Amino acid sequence: MIVKYGGNAMKSLDLRRAVAAELAALRAEFALVVVHGGGPVIERELATRGLTSQFREGLRVTPPEAMDVVEMALCQLNKQLSQDVGQAVGLMGRDAELLRAEVLDPTLGRVGRVTGVNAALLRTLLGAGLTPVVGCVAVGPDGEALNVNADTAAGAVAGALGEGVIYLTDVDGVYRAYPDPQSLAPELTRAQVEEGIAAGWIAGGMVPKVRSALDALDRGAPFATIASGMRAGVLMAAARGEAGTRIRP
Repeated sequence: MIVKYGGNAMKSLDLRRAVAAELAALRAEFALVVVHGGGPVIERELATRGLTSQFREGLRVTPPEAMDVVEMALCQLNKQLSQDVGQAVGLMGRDAELLRAEVLDPTLGRVGRVTGVNAALLRTLLGAGLTPVVGCVAVGPDGEALNVNADTAAGAVAGALGEGVIYLTDVDGVYRAYPDPQSLAPELTRAQVEEGIAAGWIAGGMVPKVRSALDALDRGAPFATIASGMRAGVLMAAARGEAGTRIRP
């Protein structure tokens, strides 16, 4: 199972540790790879240095001077998360070319799109009983770091391993009539997701989330689940298909 972890679930140290405990429990049932972002941590470090963030279509514009800060912040967070989870190894994309990427759009700076995953490295660590914790910095063709979106990085890892992926977010899943809890969709097909976007009941911040899920399917993942990372017990239920919205081909 691949779990994408980040965003609001990291803002509180108590919540971060609670999620880490759930990840450790999940590992008892599934071989586990964790892929993380770190928006709040990056924002704090950039602000400390007087650097401001700009976003285009949900992607952080990353000039070279910001890339250095992004990598530093994510490396530190990576080690903290691996310690929280326990029996884990913190890795970044530069490690044994774990994540390879190409520049997505020169106007975005050092922002990349994942083109390759060192699945053999992940399988070796999993075979040794260790949980890989992967930070979303990849290595580009020039050997330098690229900032990659954590959702798409998780999808790329899921596709490379042929396993399902859970995206932890701040809502319970995809709603047909948000915020009516009765309208939560437990499962959607690709066609239903595209229909929802066209009809407008999938809108706003949920659109990039479901697009990331579809990208994961395109890369070879058998399913992608969008679920809440803000409440206890949801992660295990989502892994069993009992919580969140599971998207299938």
